[in-house]
Amino acid sequence: MRILAAIAASLATLIVVPAAAQTYVYETVVEQWVETSASRFVSPALARAENKALAAYGPFRVLDANRAALVAVTDSYSPAEFDRMLAEWPDIDTLEFVECPGTHDDRANLRLGRMIRQNGISAVVPEGGSVRSGAVELFLAGVTRRIDDDAEFAVHAWLDDLGMGAWDYAPDSPEHLKYLDYYREMGMGEQEAARFYAMTNSVPFESALWLTGAEMRGWIGTPALREEESAAPRLAYLDLAALLN
Repeated sequence: MRILAAIAASLATLIVVPAAAQTYVYETVVEQWVETSASRFVSPALARAENKALAAYGPFRVLDANRAALVAVTDSYSPAEFDRMLAEWPDIDTLEFVECPGTHDDRANLRLGRMIRQNGISAVVPEGGSVRSGAVELFLAGVTRRIDDDAEFAVHAWLDDLGMGAWDYAPDSPEHLKYLDYYREMGMGEQEAARFYAMTNSVPFESALWLTGAEMRGWIGTPALREEESAAPRLAYLDLAALLN
């Protein structure tokens, strides 16, 4: 299968980036991002978004008539909250990814991503923005996408609510194809989608591959965010090597 071959080839060339000093544990599908460090810290980017917010809809904050920010984990309610936000603020055309740990509901998360694309929303990761795990799928939904050099991303292998990961499913199973199909819907070619999916699954569920804004741009061909546009965000998924050997 061409997709399988592309995933295998991509895994062979991946370089794992060391994780940051903090400890991050992430769970996908029934997703929780737990961060432990010497002290609790609210990033300047998040503080700015919260202070500027005109309205809140679940994990979304309205920054002005044209911009909203994502500042928390998404869940099963997020598609409805996003829909309500757009109904009440119909001129919003840009979503800033500020503090985005991932999602508690992977199916709802992919549905939300499709809503972002269908509504013609652009995606921006400003300086200090952090996009992790399932939030990466949401960022890919932007009709245009821009990333600041000082943003961070994190990816890791997924684990479903049955405790099974990508290695437990056949390469052509619906569990894999739902991601590959989504990436193609977001504009990736078949080989590009397979390579990106392999990258997100290149580290175990319990770990994370951290990427700078510039490194993520290299994966998805996204332009840099101009300095004057940068207002204020690494992610985690599974090693498919065992599955593919």
